[in-house]
Amino acid sequence: MSHQSSLIADNIEQYLHEHENKDLLRFITCGSVDDGKSTLIGRLLHDSKMIFDDQLAAITQASKTSGTTGDEVDLALLVDGLQSEREQGITIDVAYRFFSTDKRKFIIADTPGHEQYTRNMATGASTAGLAVILIDARHGVQTQTRRHSFIADLLGIRHLVIAVNKMDLVDYSEARFEEIVAEYREFAEQLSAEDIHFVPMSALKGDNVVNKSETMPWYDGPALLGLLETIEVRHDQNLRDLRLPIQYVNRPNLDFRGYAGTLESGILRPGQAVRVLPSGKHSRVERIVTFDGDLETAWPGQAITVTLEDEIDISRGDWLVAEDAEVARANAFEADIVWMHEQPLEPGRQVDIRLSGRSVSGRVEAIDYQVDVNTLAHHPAERLELNAIARCRVALTEDITLDDYAVSPGTGSFIVIDRLSNVTMGPA
Repeated sequence: MSHQSSLIADNIEQYLHEHENKDLLRFITCGSVDDGKSTLIGRLLHDSKMIFDDQLAAITQASKTSGTTGDEVDLALLVDGLQSEREQGITIDVAYRFFSTDKRKFIIADTPGHEQYTRNMATGASTAGLAVILIDARHGVQTQTRRHSFIADLLGIRHLVIAVNKMDLVDYSEARFEEIVAEYREFAEQLSAEDIHFVPMSALKGDNVVNKSETMPWYDGPALLGLLETIEVRHDQNLRDLRLPIQYVNRPNLDFRGYAGTLESGILRPGQAVRVLPSGKHSRVERIVTFDGDLETAWPGQAITVTLEDEIDISRGDWLVAEDAEVARANAFEADIVWMHEQPLEPGRQVDIRLSGRSVSGRVEAIDYQVDVNTLAHHPAERLELNAIARCRVALTEDITLDDYAVSPGTGSFIVIDRLSNVTMGPA
């Protein structure tokens, strides 16, 4: 186990204690096909010493038959686990990997670069707080680079790290790096993300991934891992607006009735006054129950079960909010939809909308405009093809409780379900 923290072997209890107190960063790697996303994750895991000996031996052997790096170990095989991925040398599914350093815990979503798998990229981005967007130094900013950047922006990812990869194939040219930086900055002026960083690197050689590179002395910034460890994301959470969508009513016996869900935003404490939506009933929090015991304070992202002081009829899909919260109720609204189905979306299509545990019938009434991912310009569209992104008007058969996405992504987003096949057709 030479590629693991020595503290695990020396003092497992101390390691677990330190591990529990680290903050967690979820991030995605995205960009155009063959820009080196899987290799980058493999390099991060390898150089941060988070690979077991048997894993290293397995990918060393697999590199002989499925590798794409010649005589070198193909680190991309650590995340490209599907047989079809290894045969084609591409990423198809979203691969999640966990690793940690002394400063932070990480969950990485390795997303595919092919246009036909854009739907998988949107899935991976939906829970991320940061995006590492890879650009091949030889090819510069591509259509998929722009599409993935726009989807990340659409999903509220505020922190972007632009990793200009394969610098070894352009002789570590500072001029080429600056050219790509200028090209991306011009495009990014149309995005809402303000925290954008640029790193020249070679995932294959390990330059500026975990350790600073000696081959690019002209770059005075941190390596990629240094950025990932220090970018502040805790302030991205909405601690003001309490939102607890109820996923499940927990009734194990006659003496206990709890309401379980993930706290999407705000802070919750015992004794706090709350209101139930849509009924409008008022009560106070009696207990906040978890598997590890009761909490005095619950924070966004925590899965909790809440008991109330009063007996109130609450069902799956109801919300707990602050007593004086102003929350919208509507049966029609506008939404940005990423269309993920082979069958085109046309106005008038009957669909089911699933939002915060509720499922409501409705239809897409109109397509206001489609977004050109290259220029982000708006164009009229009569229908949406696979991977198209558009502003649409949606009408439902009944009122639902909903938020603006900027207030609370978890309660301001939904998925579009085909009513006949039950297939997910798009997030919004």
